[in-house]
Amino acid sequence: MNDAILPTGPLADAVLGAIEPLPEPLRNHSLRTFVFAELIARETGECDAPGYDRELLFAAAGLHDLGLGPGATGQQRFEVEGADLAASVLVERGLAAARVDQVWEAIALHTSGGIAERRGTLARLTRAGVLADLGRHPVITPERAAEAHERFPRLDAVRSIVDAAVAHADRSPAAGAPYTLAGELARERRADGTTRLEAGAADAPWCG
Repeated sequence: MNDAILPTGPLADAVLGAIEPLPEPLRNHSLRTFVFAELIARETGECDAPGYDRELLFAAAGLHDLGLGPGATGQQRFEVEGADLAASVLVERGLAAARVDQVWEAIALHTSGGIAERRGTLARLTRAGVLADLGRHPVITPERAAEAHERFPRLDAVRSIVDAAVAHADRSPAAGAPYTLAGELARERRADGTTRLEAGAADAPWCG
């Protein structure tokens, strides 16, 4: 796979620049999330629907874990902090407020199953891409995923995501509030030394 699989242009450059400070496993996870989300959109026909916007999908998927990076303050749950950081990137690029809001919502809801799927094409595909990278989408088979993994290696992705989420949760009560993803991952780590997310990855078509 070469870089042509990703969008090009000023917005794409801004997205790639914004995720550069993330650890490589999280960067690669974010880029695979886009590749898988786009593959799902093609398979389901959503890429031909009126609400489909490839640039916004790259922004939402590519920036969805900014809240786990060094730019986050740790004063709110990472999904919200990431959405705020992403919005700042897009506003700086001059995107219209309505488009910025779509990306904000998709990122803020990417861990909210049952909600993201009902908030439009962008939120639905962003969450689907995230889950696909965890081995949880029927469209993404190991064979179809192999090229993405070759271009953007996993590098123990799930453990890296959990480590970052637990570290974020430990920064403040609001960041690790009960029943949030980061809060539950931190609780499971303290109780069992591992998490259900990591255990589930071990049974997925690809691990780590």
